Amino acid sequence: MNQDLPTRIAVGISGASGVIYGIRLLDLLATLGVETHLVMTRAAEMTLAHETDMKIAQVRAKASHAYSATDIAAPLASGSFRTAGMIVAPCSIRSMSEIATGVTSGLLTRAADVCLKERRKTVLMVRETPLHAGHLATMSRLTEMGAIIAPPVPAFYAKPKTFEDMVDHSLGRVLDLFGLESGRVKRWKEPPQTG
Repeated sequence: MNQDLPTRIAVGISGASGVIYGIRLLDLLATLGVETHLVMTRAAEMTLAHETDMKIAQVRAKASHAYSATDIAAPLASGSFRTAGMIVAPCSIRSMSEIATGVTSGLLTRAADVCLKERRKTVLMVRETPLHAGHLATMSRLTEMGAIIAPPVPAFYAKPKTFEDMVDHSLGRVLDLFGLESGRVKRWKEPPQTG
């Protein structure tokens, strides 16, 4: 990517449980000076109401730019709009399936499809358990297409003391994939970072 361009990352929040991952991701990216382009599905907006006390406008305000899930004319819908890639946090099975087939119904899955076709990093924090063979086959297909499947699995070797510690560690590992140091990862057998 041209050094003159700001680091841009598309952030998708779908309707799976775990909207806190997307919200916290926006906070972490802001502290790193990364330009964020947010799209939330309608199901994500409903999940937000069930899982948090936040309003949709509060989440959208955390992003550098936010778009309606139905705005298929948004910059994210075109490969000519350059980003470092996309993180879908959390990623529902429906969103994952749309991305895998390329049959997209809204901006979130279209933006992920664009990242895949442009060979940009596409990280899906899939939130579902247990998984049946169809889910696993779809994940395998996406991996073959270049996506990274990164379920938010807590790392207990990090000895998390709070819920936030677990969320931040998972997100820190995702940000590692983009070469971004969040300072939130307790690394295996490495001394703590200072700074």
